[in-house]
Amino acid sequence: MKSLTKNRKLALSKVQKGKLYELKEATALVKDVTFTKFNASVDLDVRLGVDPKKANQMVRGVASLPHGTGKELKVLVLCNPDVEKAATEAGADYVGLDEYLKKIQKGWTDIDVIITSPDVMPKLGRLGKVLGPRGLMPNPKAGTVTTDIPKAVKEVKSGKIDFKVDKYGIIHASIGRVEFQQEQIFDNVVELIQIIQKLRPSSAKGTYFKSVTLSSTMSPGIDIDIKSIPGL
Repeated sequence: MKSLTKNRKLALSKVQKGKLYELKEATALVKDVTFTKFNASVDLDVRLGVDPKKANQMVRGVASLPHGTGKELKVLVLCNPDVEKAATEAGADYVGLDEYLKKIQKGWTDIDVIITSPDVMPKLGRLGKVLGPRGLMPNPKAGTVTTDIPKAVKEVKSGKIDFKVDKYGIIHASIGRVEFQQEQIFDNVVELIQIIQKLRPSSAKGTYFKSVTLSSTMSPGIDIDIKSIPGL
């Protein structure tokens, strides 16, 4: 068994096993137990009382975090020539159509988000095997298939995230960086949780929020007392 590093032991000693932390305390603690030399991601795991196998209990949505994610996303806009200038001015990193379709077909996926319009979507059908497994296929529910491409680009660049429950009933989302102020992490968590609350399926019975855990890259998870989250 690999021995724990000094920093890992210190981090584990600061997080009390089995304790539910109030959100304000947890958003401060996650910064205190992170010892990476880089600006680590702060992540939220939300376990829901839903059955993702049932279509009417699939929880999926988008959230525009008040302080963004702290990550600079690479955005590709697949569009017709008449939209290219507006997409570029909105902040898209790559703009075009046929040349990028060919690059993707050959395996190029050095991007984080693809935005396109409904009339272009049929051309992406043959790329499903490349884009699907990487979560890059544009989707109307995520706002990445739209007639207002410039607006979509600006939203993604300012911190809009797409999330959905996985097959285990858990939503995983990056909600900031450890260099964020504690208040910024707090605000982002509250925003995401409140949106997930609004998306509660009417067919989901019993406890909706089973657990909420905050962590950073390589840090231990911090379990949050759900009752301490504003709006719940």
